[in-house]
Formats: sequence, C-alpha cells, structure tokens
Amino acid sequence: MEVFNNIFAINHRFSLFFLGLLLLLASALSSANAKIHNHDFVIQATPVKRLCKTQNSITVNGMYPGPTIEVNDGDTLVVNVVNKAQYNATIHWHGVRQMRTGWADGPEFVTQCPIRPGGSYTYRFTIQGQVGTLWWHAHSSWLRATVYGALIIRPKEGYSYPFSKQPKRETAILLGEWWNADPIAVVREAARTGGTPNVSDAYTINGQPGDLYNCSSQDTVIVPIDSGETNLLRVINAALNQPLFFTVANHKLTVVGADASYVKPFTTSVLMLGPGQTTDVLISGDQKPSRYYMAARAYQSAQNAPFDNTTTTAILEYKSSPCAAKNCSSNKPIMPTLPAYNDTATVTTFTGSFKSAGKTLVPTSIDENLFFTVGLGLNPCPPNFNKSSQCQGPNGTRFTASMNNVSFVLPSNYSLLQAHQQRIQGVFTTDFPANPPRKFDYTGNVSRSLFTPVPATKLYRLNYGSRVQLVLQDTSIVTPENHPIHLHGYDFYIIAQGFGNYNPRTDPSKFNLVDPPLRNTVAVPANGWAVVRFVADNPGVWLMHCHLDVHITWGLATAFVVENGVGVLQSIESPPEDLPLC
Repeated sequence: MEVFNNIFAINHRFSLFFLGLLLLLASALSSANAKIHNHDFVIQATPVKRLCKTQNSITVNGMYPGPTIEVNDGDTLVVNVVNKAQYNATIHWHGVRQMRTGWADGPEFVTQCPIRPGGSYTYRFTIQGQVGTLWWHAHSSWLRATVYGALIIRPKEGYSYPFSKQPKRETAILLGEWWNADPIAVVREAARTGGTPNVSDAYTINGQPGDLYNCSSQDTVIVPIDSGETNLLRVINAALNQPLFFTVANHKLTVVGADASYVKPFTTSVLMLGPGQTTDVLISGDQKPSRYYMAARAYQSAQNAPFDNTTTTAILEYKSSPCAAKNCSSNKPIMPTLPAYNDTATVTTFTGSFKSAGKTLVPTSIDENLFFTVGLGLNPCPPNFNKSSQCQGPNGTRFTASMNNVSFVLPSNYSLLQAHQQRIQGVFTTDFPANPPRKFDYTGNVSRSLFTPVPATKLYRLNYGSRVQLVLQDTSIVTPENHPIHLHGYDFYIIAQGFGNYNPRTDPSKFNLVDPPLRNTVAVPANGWAVVRFVADNPGVWLMHCHLDVHITWGLATAFVVENGVGVLQSIESPPEDLPLC
C-alpha cells in the first residue's frame, strides 16, 4: 500500500508538472502572437470649422475626433503623448482594466499629475481579456470635448467574433458635442458664476453635426452598406454632458456587445447610451437600396434643466443606391423617429435587455456591502461673493454635487496614487462613508438641511480580493437625474436596477446572479438605484465618478484605494521614470 501511495504521489506531481508545462507553453504561444503597438499623440490647437465658424480647438494630431487605435486582445499599447497645447492634459483609456498599470490610467491628479504644456508622457499597458469597443479621451478639465477617439479591441489572432454571421465591415460611430466656444472657457465661466454651464450648440457623429445644422450638410458622414451584408457599428457616447438616443431609419439593430464585453444578442430600434458607454450592434442591409439617416438626440431626465435639444445625423447609404455617388442632395434620406427627449420608459426597457453572453464570475458572497447616494446639491453664497454674478444657482446659491454627502476635491500637489504609493500624509483620507451619513427619503421631498455636502478628499479603502457589492442611489436633491457612473480600472456586474428608494429587504429578490451584464459604466436611473458587484483584484487608486462632466466638476466622485495583495503579481507596478511631476 505504501508503495502504491508513493507511486500515486509521484504520478500526481508529474501530472501537475506536465499541466504547468502545458499552461506555460500555451501562455508563451499566446504571447508570441501578441503585438506591441507604438503611437505618437500630439495634443495641439487646431483650426476647426463647424456651424459656419472656425475656431482653435484642442485636438490630437490635428484630428477631430482623434485617431482610432486598433489592437487585438493580448496586445500592448505604447502611446507617447506630447502636449503642445496651452492647457494641462492627460489621456484616459476608458474601460481598459489596467491590471497593475494604474500609472497609465490617466485621470488628472488621481493616477498622475498633468502633462504640462511642453511636456510629454508615455502610456504603456496591455489589453487583457477584453474584446469589443472602448475609447480614449482627455481627463483634464473639459478637454475631452474635442480630445477623444475610438479604441477597437478585436479577438486574439486565430479567433473570430461569436456572432451567427461575421460582419463584412466595421464602423466606429462616435457621438459628441460641439460648442461654438472654447469648452475650457465654458466650464471656467460656470465655475465663476456657480450656475449651470452653457449647453452645447450641436451634437456630432464622427465630428460632424450633419444635415440639420447650418453650414454642415457638405460634410455629413456617410456610412456605406451593401444589400445582403451584415455590418458592425461600434457606437460610443463621447458627449460631454448628455445621454443620447441613437437610431437608424427603417433598420433594426442587434445588440451584441457593450463596454468591451459580449452580451446575449437582442434586437431593438433605438439605443440609449450615457456618456462613457459603448454599444456594439449588427445592422443588416435588408432594406430597399437608398439613403437612411442615422440620428442621435438627447435623453434628458432632469426636469427643467437646460439642454441641447437638437439632432445630429449621418447617412447610411446603400452602395447600389442611385445616390451613392453623393451627387443628389435633393434626394433627402429617410428620417427615423426618435423617442421623446424624456422617454424614460424606452430607456428602462433598453437597459433591462442586457445580459452577459458567456460564463459569468459574479461574487455570490460579499465582504464589502456599500451604499452610495449620488446627486446634486447647493452651496450657500459665500459672504465675500457677489450674489448676482457669482451665485447664479437657485435662490442665490452655487451648484455642487456629491456621493454620500461628500463633494470630491482633487489634490493639486500630488496625484492620489503617488501619495498612496509613497505614503505621503495630508493628501487624502480613507474615511469615505460606507453608507449615507444620514438616512432620508432619497427620492422624496428632501429637507433643505441636506442640500449642502462637505467638500473633502475622502477615499474608500478595499483589501485586495474583497468581494464588493455597491448600491448606487439617485436622490431628488435639486432634481433627480440619470447618472452614468464610471469606475476606473474595473468592470462590474450590474445585478439589478429599479426606481424609488432601494429596499435591502425586498429588492435582493430582483438580483440577477446568473447572467448580469459586465460593464464599466452604469446608468443609475433618475429617482432610482442600481446594484453592482465586483472583486477588488486590481491594486491602485481608482476613480469612480459621474460621466456627465459638469457633475464631476461639481464633485460627484470618489475613489477606491485597493491595497496590494501577496507577491508581485498582486501588486501595482513601480511608477515609470517619465511620470509627470506636479
């Protein structure tokens, strides 16, 4: 018997060794196919003409939108960014997991100090286990109004999309906003007055407003399609402050992915994307050869708030259409019907249709059970301010915003990640509340005493490997609103959404722990809530914020400090030598 046990032990050890060898070989073969992509980004002022007016806009490489980056899962990106503009700048790689490479994430004063005018910084990171559509954008003030572009991640070489029909063409559709002004000047004026910033003058598709705006029809974007073919549209909401509906006249859209994760296909006639979100759809050339408008307009959930109520268009054009030569402007494309700007029912149906396509790893037990309120607020007018010119919020106040009554304040002398890594005192605290400091009727009539949050740089600390459940609860303070909440460095499972106040006794019965969608940005319903889960397996400092830039400007953000785990592979990498200094 002892001899048998010894033989079994030897065979077991040999099997483990052989299995390890096979895994090592497979990893080596996978790495051998991976590529390193080198790019140069020059941030600079560029004359751009839109809506009959030419103005100097901040761009990357003179392009608006900026260049599209295309990679395969497993590839490494090396992007050297040179700042020749007059403003500080950083680049954020929206949705990239940045496993152990938090120094490359990009948010100003969070993972790096800004790239000063005349300075440079090289972002280095590897795409790991993500396929689909992401994007990159500036993460400093309101520069991302014009500094953004698509990041396309295809499957590893030798693999194809898990679609029933492979697309013949792929087209990135970037939805944006355009101001007939410098966006930095717009936000600075709002900071001075304490009121809301001026709304945009146009929406854009791939940088062009489209036929419905002045001086724009000659440059309307044309998206080609052939009869009988299936194409992939990668739709990105890069707008600064506005959730957007998107549709194509007379065509159904089959949703197959979101935020670089596959979803179970479902068919819809309209999409709704919050700023920061991406949606991949298949579209078939199954209509009469002609020209059809693609169109996008605002979804506005905040009552009585100003917004840009215009519509941007591009043209889906059949190559066999008589107008394919682009010489018959008198033949107007067919216009789609868009939902009303306040059609929350359509939004609810759409967002509730997402389910993960593959195997999920939803945490079923929880170490950290968090509840964060998200919403607006009002600060009283300071005694030394001019009430008429500097306190233009409701009743002579100044707008603010918060999570759990903490209005987030960025540091200015160090980045949060540098302060964490080097244990620099006095830059931040880790006492962000796990629950609202005061419980109240979040979606009811809220006492005015709860309108004013506390400004602070409070972070929440997570141990490596913690299984986190986070309830995000909108409030009716000032006005309820749909908030697209984005978490850097992570994807999360959206296990439930609903309206009213979240009820911890009854609402868990609605949890989807089987096939919830995996995303990096969740649209928290106006007057409602969302519940997400994730595992804190990426050490560093990770910003979580509303992707309506006016709200992050007012303080609707916080950050998680995720501690290192055990060993090198569970620890953040050392900072690069060219990391900008404050």
